[in-house]
Amino acid sequence: QVQLAESGGGLVQAGGSLRLSCVASGSVWGIDAMGWYRQAPGKERELVASITYSGTTSYGVSVKGRFTISRDNAKNTVYLQMDTLKPEDTAVYYCSADRFAGGTSWARSWGQGTQVTVSS
Repeated sequence: QVQLAESGGGLVQAGGSLRLSCVASGSVWGIDAMGWYRQAPGKERELVASITYSGTTSYGVSVKGRFTISRDNAKNTVYLQMDTLKPEDTAVYYCSADRFAGGTSWARSWGQGTQVTVSS
């Protein structure tokens, strides 16, 4: 099992920045892609950004150019640098990790989420 712990959420004014961190622990061997999803009240969970083990990134259209995902494999940590935040970015942000346990078997783990609130 993979345990994910997010941190860095908080309250920020529009135009400001936050940096989210997510540390994976437990059965970290086999983790491939990691990512960030968010869910706002009344909306479905959506992909914010993802990154493969080797560093290939992908972004949701709404955050492209404003957010940057990165990872430090030695620390089993994925980051999300959020710049030029907008009120519509307000959501609970969840870290994910896709673990491949061998062969074609995989499972997605989720963190507990961290609240990001953008005022204005």
